[in-house]
This record gives sequence, C-alpha cells and structure tokens, in this order.
Amino acid sequence: MSQNGHCGSELVMTLQEHNSHQMSGERNRAVVVLGAQWGDEGKGKLIDLLADQFDVVCRCQGGNNAGHTVVAQGVEYDFHLLPSGIIQPNTYNILGNGVVIHLPGLFSEINNNITNENKVKLMDRWEERLLVSTRAHLVFDIHQKADGLYEAFRKQASSSGGSLGTTRRGIGPAYSTKALRLGVRVCDLIANDFSKFEGKFRLIVNYYGQIFAEIAQEYTEEKIVEELNKYKDFKEKVKRLACDVIPFMHRNLSSDKRILIEGANALFLDIDFGTYPFVTSSNCSIGGVCTGLGIPPSSIGDVFGVVKAYTTRVGEGPFPTELLDATGQHLQNKGREFGVTTGRARRCGWLDCVLLKYSCMINGFTALALTKLDILDELETIKVGVSYNYQGGKLDSVPADLDILKDVTVEYLELPGWKCDTSEVRSYADLPENAKNYVSTVERLIGDHIKFRWIGVGKSREAIINVF
Repeated sequence: MSQNGHCGSELVMTLQEHNSHQMSGERNRAVVVLGAQWGDEGKGKLIDLLADQFDVVCRCQGGNNAGHTVVAQGVEYDFHLLPSGIIQPNTYNILGNGVVIHLPGLFSEINNNITNENKVKLMDRWEERLLVSTRAHLVFDIHQKADGLYEAFRKQASSSGGSLGTTRRGIGPAYSTKALRLGVRVCDLIANDFSKFEGKFRLIVNYYGQIFAEIAQEYTEEKIVEELNKYKDFKEKVKRLACDVIPFMHRNLSSDKRILIEGANALFLDIDFGTYPFVTSSNCSIGGVCTGLGIPPSSIGDVFGVVKAYTTRVGEGPFPTELLDATGQHLQNKGREFGVTTGRARRCGWLDCVLLKYSCMINGFTALALTKLDILDELETIKVGVSYNYQGGKLDSVPADLDILKDVTVEYLELPGWKCDTSEVRSYADLPENAKNYVSTVERLIGDHIKFRWIGVGKSREAIINVF
C-alpha cells in the first residue's frame, strides 16, 4: 500500500483515456450545493435526492461542526464529517484538503452507522468508497479544549459578554494552527516515520500550553503519550482511506464521471462574507470549493443554493428578522429546529430576502431549493423581509459593520397564508394558490431570474416537489 492509499482505483482512468479526453477538449463540470443562509437549510436532503445520479460526492471545507440530516428508506442519518453520498452503494465520497478532520469523531460516526442494523446496508463497502485527502489537516482533542477556553476568554474579556457560540468542536483552532503553519496533516500521520508526526503534535501541545495554563497542566507527558498511542492506532485505519485527492478529482473531471460537491455551513457563516466574527473558520461560499478540492473555477457547473422557507441561525450574532414571540416558537417547535451537531435550539425568524440577494450575488446560484415550506402551513399570515432601513435611509445590501446590522429596521411584505397541509403535495400545480404566491413572490424579490427548482414539504426523501 502506498502512502496515497487506494485512491478509488475503480474510477481511475487509463493514461490513454485521459489523453483522449484532454485532446478532444471534453471536461465535466461539477455540481455544487451550498447553503444560502446561516446553515441548517436542509442541504443534506437535496444532496441525498441528487446523490444517486453522481459517481463522486465531495466535502470541501468545514469539519464535524457541520451536520446533515438525511432520511432514506425510513431511516434517519445524521452526518457530520461523512459526505451524504456514503449511503449510495456505488458512490465514492471525498473529504478534501479544505476539510479539518477529527479522527475520533470520524470513526465514531462510521461505527454508529455500521453497527446499527437499520443503517448498515446503506453503508455497504464504505471503506472502499471513502477517500480522505492526504493534505487535510487534523483536529485534535487539544483543539477542542482550546476552543472552549477561547470562548471563555472572549466572554470574560468583553463587557457585552462576547462569546461567539461556537460548537466547541475545535474547528477554529485547527484552522488557526493551519494558518500558523503549525498544523498536522493526514500525510504526516501516515508517513513511515511516526517520530515526525510526534514532533509536530508535541509542537501544538507546547504552543497551546504557553497560551493556556489549563492545557499546560492537563497535557502531562503521560497524557501526551496516551494521545500519541491513540494516533498510532488511527494510522493504519487512515492509511487505507488516504488519497491524493487532487489528481483523483482531475482524472474524473476529465472523464464522464459525475461529481457533486456539498458545502458545509452556509454563506453567512463564511469567514469572509458572513456576519464576522459570528462565523465559522472556513470559506463556505463558492470559493471554498476550488481551494478545498484543488479544482479550477472552470470545472464548476451548476451551483444550487438551499434556502429554508423561513430563517434560522444557531449561536450568537445579529439576526434582523428574528421572531421572539409565539410565531418564532411555533417555527422552532414544528420545524424541529434543534442543531444536528450540538442539539442547541435554533433561533427562528421570517425569510430575509436582503440576505438572500447578497448570497446569490456572491455564490452565483443557477437555481435554488426551498425547504420546509410545510412548516408555514398553519400560519394565517406570513412576512418576508424585503429591505433594511438604517437612520432614515435604505441600505443597498448587508452591511459589514454588525453594529449597523443589529440596529436596522426591516421592512416587510405581508402575504396571506394557505392554512392547509402541503406535506403530501408532489406537484407544483397542486400547491395551494397562496403557497405558490409565496414562492413566486420570493423569486421576484431575489431577482436576477433565479428560480426555485425544488420545494421541500417534509423530512423524507420523497417529500419534495420537482418544479422543473
């Protein structure tokens, strides 16, 4: 076995086939699915709907701070690191270089699925179909410890109680050590000389030990050796999955293989374009697809944005259309708005078209999916945020300054509800007129001729309307 692992040998093209495609100028374009709000829009459901049409499903960024819920054959799956295509028996699944991987979490997630008799059949041959980039950085337990300590520091240091509400999964600290060039990658773990991995791991321990007294006290020599022994066990498991993902992706982009890329988190959690600092630590917008998998922009085809029929967010930060009343409670309860990863209650509010227009601008969506329309079924009236007003003027877009964003006044358009059950509807024509009016109104407010291609009306794989 080489250091690069199995690399999906069944999908590897011959040199002759590769050259033939290159000479003819043929090239696939990957399909991308991204969240358009603050995450939790139901991306997993759309990915699951599409996945059986694809040969390869990829994760390009984030870590196990993300969560996708998929319901297949009556069984509910909660994925955190595993790409949602893992339950498609003939699909390869990629964890790209932009993903940060907590190995205990990854193998725990795998074991939770393969030991559950209701789930195991759909995970058939997972070890042959899961590829982990040798360039991906590792999240250690010490990153998770530091995550909690940073949160405590922020809260204590801020007069306004400035915690970010992170998942404490160590994602931010892992990306930080990556940027500091202190990170440890998969290739370091599976190298023949384990002492190199040990040296890099000890460097991280020393780094955090100088920042936090609690870590210096906890990470005794005995603790360090215990952690290193754990990763000696992981080494052989990971080696079977490890792959240089970049040539793998380009071989398949140059063939007739179909590639689906699933984003984690969403635009307003993007480290650059989100509501900073209340964001994640990666680029969960379209740019993260290229940097997280090593593919050029020319390899990207359709980009589908997923939009919840109302707005939710987890954690702290401004939320202009948030509902702190009985309607917000209704959306939370009926929509089962509790985080897949943390179990935290999601804050709920009306759909915000100012946010959506900004998201469409950055991501260049070719079409959208609207999820959880059925959660609005019982409402008498439904509001949609159409513009922001600040100090007597109208804002053209989402401001970078959160002090401005938290003080905006939202102008709403009020629409009549439909007051009937849509959960069994499978045709757009069969939706109530007021529901169709809601969909078309949101399309008009977003503009740029972006349409809803799918509408979700329930949890199951079947509860979706194909509009076109």
